[in-house]
Amino acid sequence: MHITQLNRECLLNLFSFLDKNSRKNLAKTCHKLLEVFQDPLLWSSLNFHSPVELKKDNFLLGPALKHLSICWYSERVKVCNVEDWMKNSFQKDFCKRHETTVSDFLLDVCNRCPNLLSLTLSGCGHVTDDCILQLLKNCPNLRSLKLENCVQITDHTLEAVTLHGASLQTLHVDFCRNVTQAGLERVREKCPSVMLRAERSANMIPDSKFRLDPALSKLLM
Repeated sequence: MHITQLNRECLLNLFSFLDKNSRKNLAKTCHKLLEVFQDPLLWSSLNFHSPVELKKDNFLLGPALKHLSICWYSERVKVCNVEDWMKNSFQKDFCKRHETTVSDFLLDVCNRCPNLLSLTLSGCGHVTDDCILQLLKNCPNLRSLKLENCVQITDHTLEAVTLHGASLQTLHVDFCRNVTQAGLERVREKCPSVMLRAERSANMIPDSKFRLDPALSKLLM
């Protein structure tokens, strides 16, 4: 039996075991398999392991998306975590190549995936509070928000949760150095039903409130 002789249900089940690249390659072989690739049922969950993967044309983004994970576990994340005023030219050039990639993708999710239930971000050092705010506003059914090592996340995100996270049940802000104890307490006060976890966040050294003279900054690098 040829694979195209299988019914739609069997083909969807087969595709569900494949990674994004394999799905895309199989879809290129014939129109029937392309239709399976384009079935929204296949894209209720998406997992990415680097910003580069977000630019690949091997997945579909739409209302069927329920669960999204973007987790970048790489030594290069340390460069993103350096405060902008302390970065040398090499570090700035490195970040410039991808600094808007995740945020742009999440804004696309805001516009196209209103039924999102869970979002997990790790190592996304350029994602801002405003990006999370827009997501909370546009994805009202969001139940789980897990942020880890996202250095630009601050108490403004926690405030957004209290205002727009009506459906939220789980909130993690682990290793987010610009989150404060006061912000966490406000979430506990305003959203007592939310399961809140903040491993190390309020105990880390936040970004500096001052900027060194450029000459002195170079000496410290």
